[in-house]
Amino acid sequence: MAAQCVTKVELTVSCDHLLDKDIGSKSDPLCVLLMNSSESRWFEVARTEKVQNCLSPKFAKKFVIDYYFEIVQKLRFGIYDIDNKTVDLSDDDFLGELECTLGQVVSSKKLTRPLMLKNKSPAGKGTITITAEEIKDNRVVNFEVEARKLDNKDFFGKSDPYLEFYKQTQTGWQLAHRTEVVNNNLNPTWKPFRIPLQSLCGGDMDKPIKVECYDYDSDGSHDLIGSFETTMTRLKQASRTSPAEFECINSKKKQKKKSYKNSGVVSVKLCQVVKEYTFLDYIMGGCQINFTVAVDFTGSNGDPRSPQSLHYISPQGINEYLSAIWSVGNVVQDYDSDKMFPAFGFGAQIPPTWQVSHEFPLNFNPANPFCAGVEGVVEAYRACLPQVKLYGPTNFSPIINHVACFGKQAVQQTTAAQYFVLLIITDGVITDMDETRSAIVNASRLPMSIIIIGVGSADFSAMEFLDGDDGCLRSLTGEAAMRDIVQFVPFRQFKDAPREALAKNVLAEVPTQLVGFFNTMKLLPPTPNNPPQNPSGTI
Repeated sequence: MAAQCVTKVELTVSCDHLLDKDIGSKSDPLCVLLMNSSESRWFEVARTEKVQNCLSPKFAKKFVIDYYFEIVQKLRFGIYDIDNKTVDLSDDDFLGELECTLGQVVSSKKLTRPLMLKNKSPAGKGTITITAEEIKDNRVVNFEVEARKLDNKDFFGKSDPYLEFYKQTQTGWQLAHRTEVVNNNLNPTWKPFRIPLQSLCGGDMDKPIKVECYDYDSDGSHDLIGSFETTMTRLKQASRTSPAEFECINSKKKQKKKSYKNSGVVSVKLCQVVKEYTFLDYIMGGCQINFTVAVDFTGSNGDPRSPQSLHYISPQGINEYLSAIWSVGNVVQDYDSDKMFPAFGFGAQIPPTWQVSHEFPLNFNPANPFCAGVEGVVEAYRACLPQVKLYGPTNFSPIINHVACFGKQAVQQTTAAQYFVLLIITDGVITDMDETRSAIVNASRLPMSIIIIGVGSADFSAMEFLDGDDGCLRSLTGEAAMRDIVQFVPFRQFKDAPREALAKNVLAEVPTQLVGFFNTMKLLPPTPNNPPQNPSGTI
């Protein structure tokens, strides 16, 4: 599983038209933030300061919380009129509260909602406004570097030089980046490379940076050619017409030889600090995540009327298909403003002609296959089930290509306005594996991710193959996927886990996939938070 997309988000809170609970003066409000743990218990995260005599407070103290895309993070903002010095809020007047998710806040960027009382009635005309901002130095440094007249360390042939960049820390020098090796060349030009500013100098332009130049040896006994120290302030002065040049000094040689000058010169032709947009930059900048569901109606699921069938809906109203739809849909819906989700079935004979279809709308309306929210998808699935005949085969490529068509249209736009997530829920082995591989390779060049959830107890080893974690997926003709866009999980692994565990696992890679795609395509958020000074994103 990929690393969780965790970042820190700063929430700023203000209120308007609060209830006035004080006689002779105005309320003295404070805001408390509670979060909901997976055990459905609310716990306090932090409080703002108290604002004296004010019905429209702007709180100076901000809330800083960790943000995870793959979890529904429930928040409750409570506003209290503080009349005493006790920590307990139960003896203070309650002015209203708002329950929402962190996903709603970050995708709105600025969320204004009415405050509610405990009985769910409005707290007068009181409103709360929450503004979200990501806390992160997400700048990277683009380098173009060459060297000349490096010392020759090899008896046969010439040195094979590479560079290492080090960040100064309290415990010594920490490696930040290593370039590739340029073979047999004393005047090398390295490929352009990038180093996160955080890794190189912690964002401090005057912090020392050490660069070492080595001659590569396959046995690991790399010889130091020479080194130098510099800072970002100095490096940033580099340009192609006037490179920043540094003498490579080998201290051992310098001590031995009086006439020693240097062991070569490293020339920095480009050192450009740029802002690399993050997942939250895209979401807060207006990127919409479009969620499509595809459900497997092949015969191997079993007769839906039989309790042994994977489509059998229990007396409690659930089955594995419904659980998967709820779990993943609940997270993704916060990032789609209209919350209208296309939902399809595949592998069934459908009325009125009883032809097999591999992409039929669950609501049987091809012109408008959209369902209102996750609830709408669930309702459409339940209504569709008794009307179709489960059949086969299990073909994935038609539905992948269907969503890819929308991805192709989105790529025509000049900004990162839309990203597509396709959830396929299936019980078995894919019949059209070659076509599916080609469809995924094509989709890897589009703003799209595919999540496959396997229900039941079938052998899903072929699905693991599509999830390119252990190498690059290729089409039948040998064409490689541009990036890994498939995440597969068997539902059975999560049968006894909390409901949010499944979503957490399958959605963990989506933020990295989205950012990787838009950064590679050099697409900016529709409304960037802090627009770069020029189109290349230089700061």
